[in-house]
Amino acid sequence: MAELSLDGSNPDVSLLRDINGLAKDAPRWLDRVMEAVGEYGLILLMVLIAGWCWWRVARRSGAEAPTAVAGVIWSGLAAAIALVLNVPLRNFVDRPRPFLEHKGIHVLVEGKTDFSFVSDHATLTMAVAMGLFMVSRKWGLAAVAVALAEGFCRVYMGVHYPTDVLGGFALGTAVALLLAPAALALLTPLTKAVADSRLGVLVQAAPGRPEARRGEPYPEPSAVDKDLAA
Repeated sequence: MAELSLDGSNPDVSLLRDINGLAKDAPRWLDRVMEAVGEYGLILLMVLIAGWCWWRVARRSGAEAPTAVAGVIWSGLAAAIALVLNVPLRNFVDRPRPFLEHKGIHVLVEGKTDFSFVSDHATLTMAVAMGLFMVSRKWGLAAVAVALAEGFCRVYMGVHYPTDVLGGFALGTAVALLLAPAALALLTPLTKAVADSRLGVLVQAAPGRPEARRGEPYPEPSAVDKDLAA
């Protein structure tokens, strides 16, 4: 893969130059903003989205809350597992950073000496996004948008090829989706046990379902109750 990156006709390199060229033409203050956003800002935003999802699903009624909270927890664990798996993958592919292989790359973050494929930032954000998507389509899609923005920033900053980002997206998605059944089978009993403990508010802040008025059928959970977007 490193050999392919040396070919100037490679679409991967061409797209890198097109996106990174935006950084060259941008004012310095905008580059500084993109650097902060791409390195830390979008990761923090993803954490906030996951935290908001946790808060919302813990207010679901009945047995839905512990199951949904287990899904949110899994999104974080999936990201951690994907990052661990990326360590041997990076060493195996052995792809240098693009600014080491190509002249004229405008690098916003100095000191990146590790291998380029795949992007840790792309891996982490997409793993969390896919984990959240299994819990709530609305907030999952918002998280996917954050992950896509993170991928764009990494190329804009000159520290990754586009295929590094796509590889990170693929790795994060694969871990989050493929390992989810086994992970949730282990996590859900734990969250249900926590729901019955003194820490139950962390898992089920609104236990039980709303009472029905006398003479009326017991209310079914609404679509709002079934979606984090409530």
